[in-house]
Amino acid sequence: MCGDCCGGGAGGATEARAAGAGGGRKRGCVGTALALVALAAATAVTILEGTTGGVSYVGDGWLHECAKWDANGRRMLVSNFFGAGVSELRAETKGKEKEEERVVLADPDAAGRVALGLTVDAPRGRLLIVYADRMPRFRYSAVAAYELASWRRLFLTRLDGPGNVHEWSFAVGNAYVTDAKGNKIWKVSPDGEPLSVFKNATFFQRPGWINNFVGLNGIVYHPSGYLLVIHTSGGDLFKVDPKTGSVHVVEVKGSLKAGDGLALLSPARLVAAGLVNRLVESDDDWETAAVTGRYVGPAHRIGSSATVKDGDVYINHIIGFGLGKKTHVISKAAFAPL
Repeated sequence: MCGDCCGGGAGGATEARAAGAGGGRKRGCVGTALALVALAAATAVTILEGTTGGVSYVGDGWLHECAKWDANGRRMLVSNFFGAGVSELRAETKGKEKEEERVVLADPDAAGRVALGLTVDAPRGRLLIVYADRMPRFRYSAVAAYELASWRRLFLTRLDGPGNVHEWSFAVGNAYVTDAKGNKIWKVSPDGEPLSVFKNATFFQRPGWINNFVGLNGIVYHPSGYLLVIHTSGGDLFKVDPKTGSVHVVEVKGSLKAGDGLALLSPARLVAAGLVNRLVESDDDWETAAVTGRYVGPAHRIGSSATVKDGDVYINHIIGFGLGKKTHVISKAAFAPL
């Protein structure tokens, strides 16, 4: 019995060593394969982003919703979706220059929210930013203003109501904030006082949930005194008079479906960021318009906002990639004419 037990034990140990060696070889092969896949993916990302130009930087968050150029400060300001704060990138956007973001604003009263659209109000030396609840809650939305020089908060104004969530803001004297779920626009005074809400049945002109899943989104103030607003799911572009609340549907030749953030390149030229970034032009004060150029950008990135720096357009891509620190891209757009 003892011999059989000992013999069985010795044989079992030999078999175990043989199995362990084979298992080690298998694990080694799997590890090598995974490493090769990771290397190939990293190489593909490098190739895809190697021709984008602009800025490549690293940061802690997965999602950076919006980036705007602060001309006076010579820096990009970026909203951090989950951190509910703002980071700055001070390096000049020349070529492929990877740097690390520096968090300059994290308002404790916005903790647990998400930071979405932002805009630089240069004449007043301030930054406006909009906050909202994390999905799927839509009970909180607010707009805040901070001094660019000191990051002192000037105001934090709640705009929420049942089911409301906003996506973007634009400020010129007053601030105009879109509600992407409720299809309306808030007007807020320079001191942060809510003044009015613009609602119009025209904002719902395309029936069906798929055409209204994400409603009014990107918004810019035109120097002629009206607002241009894009409807993401419907692909419509609206011209809104902030004095009367009247709404005109801009007749656009070409598709603006999935359009997100907007930026004016000139009074007659508008950039709409999105899955495909479009250049839109009008020769009749935005009664009609046409899509005249496209910029696809890195194929694995999703455009979410646009900004103009020294006459060039830069597209912020919302999703970061990587383990630990995430790599983000703000690419310099080269529009191909249509």
